Amino acid sequence: MSTPDIAPTVVLVHGAFVDASSWTGVIAELKTAGRDVVAPPNLLRGVGVDAAYLTGFVAALGRPVVLVGHSYAGAVISQTGSDASNVAGLVYVAAYAPEAGETVGAINARYPDTPLAAALRTFTYTDERGEQATDTYVDAALFHDAVCAEAPADVADTLARTQRPASLAAFATAVTGTPAWQTLPSWAVVATADHAIHPSAERDMAKRAGSEITEIDASHAVPATHPAEVAAVIVRAVKAIR
Repeated sequence: MSTPDIAPTVVLVHGAFVDASSWTGVIAELKTAGRDVVAPPNLLRGVGVDAAYLTGFVAALGRPVVLVGHSYAGAVISQTGSDASNVAGLVYVAAYAPEAGETVGAINARYPDTPLAAALRTFTYTDERGEQATDTYVDAALFHDAVCAEAPADVADTLARTQRPASLAAFATAVTGTPAWQTLPSWAVVATADHAIHPSAERDMAKRAGSEITEIDASHAVPATHPAEVAAVIVRAVKAIR
C-alpha cells in the first residue's frame, strides 16, 4: 500500500448519464493541489464488467491509488477496491456504497422516489451476441432538475446532450464478495439537494460504511458544480492515507 514517500494517485470514476469530463473542475483543483490524478471511462455495463475493467486499469498504474466514485460508480469502486491490491482508500461522491449482494435498484426502493426516476427513458439495440439489450438515459428536457439543478442552463444543456447511457444491468447487478468499504478507509460527500439519489440514502450508506462524511448543499452533479469542495475532501483522504 502507500508509503510515506509515495502519495496515492487519485482515480476518478464517473457514474451513469455523464462521462469523465464531468470531473474536469475536480481535476483542475487536484492538479493545483499537486495531486496525481486520472479519470478513466466507466463502461456502465454492470458492476461486474465495470469493476473488472477498472481493476485492470488501476493494476496497470502500478502504484497506490485512491478510488473516487460518483453515483453508480460507488458500487464499482466498492468491488474494485476489494479486487485490486493497490487500492489504499475510497471516496464516495453522491454515490452508492452497496453491501455484498445489494443492487442499486434495491437501495433506491427503500427510499422515496426522486425526480430522476420519472426522467429515465430507455432504448433497445442488438448487442455483439445478436441479442436485444436495453440502455437507459435521462430525458434531456428533465435533465436539469433531475441531475444538476443548480448548474447554469447552458451547462445543464451540454451535460444532457453529451450524457452517456447506462445498461439496465448497471442497476440490477451487485457487488460480490466483501465490499471494499468494510476493509479500507473511506470518505463520503453527501449532496443534500440531490434529485437522483435520495440524500438520506447517501447519508445512511456513508454511515454504514463508517466513512468520514462531508455534506454539501448541491445537486447530484456535485463534482461538476462544486469541484473545489469535492477536491478538498479528496485531498484530505490522500493526506490521511499517505
